[in-house]
Amino acid sequence: MVSAEKRLEKRNFTALLNSFIDYSLRSPSSTNIHPNARWQQNGITVAGGNRQGNGINQLSDPLGLYVDDDQTIYVVDRANHRIVEWKRGATSGQVVAGGNGQGSGDHQLNNPRD
Repeated sequence: MVSAEKRLEKRNFTALLNSFIDYSLRSPSSTNIHPNARWQQNGITVAGGNRQGNGINQLSDPLGLYVDDDQTIYVVDRANHRIVEWKRGATSGQVVAGGNGQGSGDHQLNNPRD
């Protein structure tokens, strides 16, 4: 039998979790994109764009990205087992982690994800 205290803890946790999910999905500040943001109709390719592959100007199954304050883009290039950094205006990236085949060595990644 579950005690009243345990039921209350579970209910409080569930309410907290639901409010966090609601905040994450509804709050424009969680993604830093204004709700009335406008986008250019014709975008530009800022990373990859040279077909799938393992060249430094190619990506293979990218699964995540991060943009820092300098507008440098870090791409999780899953199938190439690497993280690639793309500086603003660059025509090719630079491997900053992995890129030495799939594995568990200090110099390798194994299907990285964000």
